[in-house]
Amino acid sequence: MKLTAIIYPDSDSEWLVAECPEIGTASQGKTEDEALANLREATELYLESFPEAHPKTAAIRTFELAHA
Repeated sequence: MKLTAIIYPDSDSEWLVAECPEIGTASQGKTEDEALANLREATELYLESFPEAHPKTAAIRTFELAHA
């Protein structure tokens, strides 16, 4: 199963946050690889606990703001 990982810096710490929008899981890590590995583990555990959960379709897009 191919899923999406969105990884970004946590605003309150030095950690990175990783989220899977299709499943709704999230985790963190000190490096991108660690955050992704932790997200993979969290998502696998979630799907083991809730096997009837179906991934939602996710589309990642960017947009610009005229005034920020």
